[in-house]
Amino acid sequence: MVTLSSFAFPSVRHSLCGPRRTEAIMLEKGAPFSQDIELGLPPPEPDTIRDDLTLQEKPSQDITHKYSKYAGEAPDGGLKAWSVIAASMLTTFCTFGYVNTWGIFQDYYERVLLPDESPSTIAWIGSVQYTFIFVPGLVTGRLFDLGHFKVPYFIASCGLIACTFLTAECKQYWQFFLAQGFFTGLFSGIIFSPAISVVSHWFSKRKGVALGITAVGSSLGGTLFPVVGQNLIPLVGFKWTVRVFGFITLVTLGITNLAIDRRLPPVNVKGGLFNLSAFRNPAYTIYCISGITCLLGLYTALTYLPVSATAVGVSTDFSFYFVAIANAASGFGRLSAGLLADRIGPLNVMIPFTGLAGILTFAWPYASNQGALIGVSVIYGFASGTYVSLIAAPPMAMGDVGDVGRRVGMFFTIAALGTLVGTPISGAINARTGGFKDPGFYAGGVVMFSVLLLLVVRYFQLGRLYGRC
Repeated sequence: MVTLSSFAFPSVRHSLCGPRRTEAIMLEKGAPFSQDIELGLPPPEPDTIRDDLTLQEKPSQDITHKYSKYAGEAPDGGLKAWSVIAASMLTTFCTFGYVNTWGIFQDYYERVLLPDESPSTIAWIGSVQYTFIFVPGLVTGRLFDLGHFKVPYFIASCGLIACTFLTAECKQYWQFFLAQGFFTGLFSGIIFSPAISVVSHWFSKRKGVALGITAVGSSLGGTLFPVVGQNLIPLVGFKWTVRVFGFITLVTLGITNLAIDRRLPPVNVKGGLFNLSAFRNPAYTIYCISGITCLLGLYTALTYLPVSATAVGVSTDFSFYFVAIANAASGFGRLSAGLLADRIGPLNVMIPFTGLAGILTFAWPYASNQGALIGVSVIYGFASGTYVSLIAAPPMAMGDVGDVGRRVGMFFTIAALGTLVGTPISGAINARTGGFKDPGFYAGGVVMFSVLLLLVVRYFQLGRLYGRC
């Protein structure tokens, strides 16, 4: 899981973006300096991870022996580390990649399977999917820190595969809502968050690249599934198309369960599920709020691109491909974001590209032909991909690596509020106005507001307007 840790107010002005200076200050105070805190974000002050955050390693000799091979600093490479990254990438392929294809389901359900339901009602299936990818993070993050990783991952993998096959048998709205919306999202969330958090066990100095590669899996899934769906539905029908999705998920998750693993031994971070002291840091608090606002609008264009394309005269045979085009472009954005983040810091990458995604959300409803919509899909996909790729990087770096699961889990659970209501609100606006311009204004507006909040986060971390952060 992805995490954000605790910073006290006095440490904000000199913590994040001067790693050398911060290290010197901490050494001067006699405090330990963690090499696991990278990406241009600062290590916490020595007085900010205490009281309820004290780390107590389990005394089991078996555990010590099991992880002794990988003791020390993160390897930042090697066969084992890259195999874990490959497994994490395949995890995002099956979770976010599959969920990111919701736009093709929205369009097909509106036209064929659920024509009597409103777009807003159908959109709740997709929004619940997105939401429950984030919601379990609070629990799974805590379990990850305590060492409970492989067993929950395996059980949820089996559940996700089963739900994919069950979706093929659904006929009524409530069946789709439960199988594809609630349970697919829930099982995806249980495996997604730990698969992201484990990256920080194996990579420190190259964490941005590792996260970028991991996030590319989402783009690959979001590209493959729509293309497969568009070509198979006319040939074998909806049921067998979704069953093919299930077999793809079965093979992929089988590989990930064999390859994914943690490097560090479990630690018992006192304080239960919540690390409330993390919110003493205003940057962390505002970052959580920015996550809610951004996700309120970020997926509107991706969800309604096929529907809006059909409305302006693009053939239904081609409209499916807009989701694939946007997700393919986001893959380049995600990988580029990881490379840039290691050089200039994650927030410095997220801010401009999230702003660009907001601008494209404003512009999307004004694209009135196939060529214009392809252009919007490419640029929007690239820009939004950078945000999704790095969303976990700031919270990961805001504390000790032993508490990374809980910090990231808290952020994901809070941010899930935005994914829950974002696309249904857009659907309701569309149903009331009969067009996509007003949903575009709403979604673009909340995304741009989140960019302003990210600027505030960076200022609190830096204590100035410019710098690596």
